[in-house]
Amino acid sequence: MRTKTNDTTVARGREAETLAAAYLEGCGLRLIARNFRVRGGEIDLIMRDRATLVFVEVRQRSRSDFGGAGASITAAKRRRIVLAARHWLAWRGDCACRFDCVLIDGERLEWLRDAFTGDA
Repeated sequence: MRTKTNDTTVARGREAETLAAAYLEGCGLRLIARNFRVRGGEIDLIMRDRATLVFVEVRQRSRSDFGGAGASITAAKRRRIVLAARHWLAWRGDCACRFDCVLIDGERLEWLRDAFTGDA
C-alpha cells in the first residue's frame, strides 16, 4: 500500500524524468522508452543519440545534505542499471550504447554524458 509521502515521492520522480527527457530532447536526443524494468534493475529513460543508444539515470534531490543527486548513484545502483541495459540489448539487439546521468539538485540540472561504463 502506498502512503501519501510515497505517492508524493513517485510524483516528483516522474516530474524529474519528464524534465530530463524534455531537456535531452532539446539537445537532439530522441526518447525511446521510459521506466524499463526487469527483475533486479530499472532504467529511467532510454534515448537515441544518432546511432548510439543512451541509458539515462535521472536523480533529483531538493537538498544536498547527503552529497546531492550525484552521490546517490552508488556502485550497486550502477550495477542494476547495467543489468537492465543488458536485458534491453539482448531483447532489442546489440548496438553502440552509453550510460548518462541527469542530475537535478534544486533548480540546477546537469547532464553527465558517459557517466559510467557497462563494467559497473
